[in-house]
Amino acid sequence: MSRKIACGLLALTLAGPAFGADFSDPTWPCIQRKVESLSPALMWPMDPAAAERELSEAEDDAVAELADTLALRRIDLEEAGTRVAAFAEAHGGDPVLLGQTFLRVFDHLSTRRTRVMDGIAEFSLSQIALSKRIDAARAEMDTLMQADEPDYDRVDEIEEQLAWDERIYTDRQRTLTYVCETPVLLEKRLYALAQMLQTAATD
Repeated sequence: MSRKIACGLLALTLAGPAFGADFSDPTWPCIQRKVESLSPALMWPMDPAAAERELSEAEDDAVAELADTLALRRIDLEEAGTRVAAFAEAHGGDPVLLGQTFLRVFDHLSTRRTRVMDGIAEFSLSQIALSKRIDAARAEMDTLMQADEPDYDRVDEIEEQLAWDERIYTDRQRTLTYVCETPVLLEKRLYALAQMLQTAATD
């Protein structure tokens, strides 16, 4: 796969909501298309044989330090570019070192992304369970109110719990947009870093 084709495919992957969501999956409440896992080959079509070159201790330490830094959310892309440029200059733009850096950044961010995806699944299932509990409480309250002699103590109890559950459900739903954007933001950061490192390796 050529680099241009790979980049084009990744751009389509990162396009997001335009492709819609699979609402048949109860663990995915987001409008963004669900992408289970990412492939480093789409972002860095490097020679596998070159990537296997054994690094010296100093090289390994330098690669690990840069990869750990680039994976930090507090490091914006401008600062990341400065650090990549400095690393490339110090190591002669060695494509193996820059490729190893990318692979380690990929591991950091894809692992973080997987944790976020798992959290979204738990969030969705929790909301589904809470929604069912709310529906059951409403049904019970309707049944109680239709009785000849309603149990108003129980009705009051259900109303209180129902109000609390509905508030929790609504508050959680307000965070959904942010939660769903997180995997996409991680993908975009990873793609931007891959481009940075590839450019540094070819300059």
